Amino acid sequence: MQTSPAHAAHHDDREIETLEEFDAVVPARGTLTGFRVQSVDLTDRTKELLATDTSGAVFLGCPMRESAAEKIRADGALVFPPVPHLPFDPYRGLLYSPEELFDGLEKGYEQTPDALAYAWFQRTKADGDIYASMLRSIHDDAVSDALDELLRGTRVVGVMGGHAMARGTREYAGAARLGRELARAGLTVATGGGPGAMEAANLGAHAAPFEDAMLDEACRLLAKAPSFTPSISDWARAAFEVRARWPRGGPSVGIPTWFYGHEPPNAFASHIAKYFANATREDGLLARSNAGVVFLPGAAGTVQEIFDNATPNYYESRGEPTPMVLVNRAHWTEKLPTWPLLQALARERPMESRIALVDRIEEAPEALKRLTVQ
Repeated sequence: MQTSPAHAAHHDDREIETLEEFDAVVPARGTLTGFRVQSVDLTDRTKELLATDTSGAVFLGCPMRESAAEKIRADGALVFPPVPHLPFDPYRGLLYSPEELFDGLEKGYEQTPDALAYAWFQRTKADGDIYASMLRSIHDDAVSDALDELLRGTRVVGVMGGHAMARGTREYAGAARLGRELARAGLTVATGGGPGAMEAANLGAHAAPFEDAMLDEACRLLAKAPSFTPSISDWARAAFEVRARWPRGGPSVGIPTWFYGHEPPNAFASHIAKYFANATREDGLLARSNAGVVFLPGAAGTVQEIFDNATPNYYESRGEPTPMVLVNRAHWTEKLPTWPLLQALARERPMESRIALVDRIEEAPEALKRLTVQ
């Protein structure tokens, strides 16, 4: 999976998303005609902007000096200025990192960009302001664009499950081992990016490059703050302690939403695609899980994800059906009897050979392999 430094080679070569890319393109091309410059601070690049043809370029949220902005507009470029007083950047070119969303955590979670963006969302979603809804849409579209660039050419396996799974439990450790095994098999682990089963799978991917004992030790350290309630700050600090002790872990993706703002994102996904619109987030997470999805026990959200995933597999609207593995027979046949309905839907269709129900988390990777078309 590409991480940010190698990312430039993969995205559309008409997009400039970092100062390094800007500094490489301007001397090499001698023009910015037709380029999209996204959320790059150009305050110290006035000389270059004044000397370069920018006709037909688009500048999205790039701070710059007024003399440069005037010249660019005169060239016929479009300039969308940065939006003041927002706790997020609607034009962002790259996905979030845990450090970015949790910046200022030492002062308490309430002070972090993640919490401030949720508070802004709560304030603006009720008043029907078209300006605020437009900013949310631009932000979510920019996040989708960055996610596509990051995942291009990778095999992504989704791990879905509830936020209620507590650190320190056997189930949490199992979900973490699942994430580790999938990552070691060369797959990119993608989750809903929240706490519980989602955090465990991202933690497992982080643990993939280390010796096996590291994951047991990490689970022990995390158990001192088993849940994000009552204190998100304590819960998040425990995760950052683990990350500080074992830096440079394996990459994975978390795709959370401010729609469920009471659920914080977890700090073990190296790349976080956080959305305002939950529908965009749900569909995007499942559509990008091109190597299949493992469903751990969960409640209404996970049931919804199972059928959101089953529908395109049923109609083959995204091509060949992708593997679906449900974990915990009692949960999916008795507590929430989703499996019989999934089986009935799949009967005599191509997706029938792509679904499996297993009892234990440890069986999921083998089931996924078995259902995968070679």
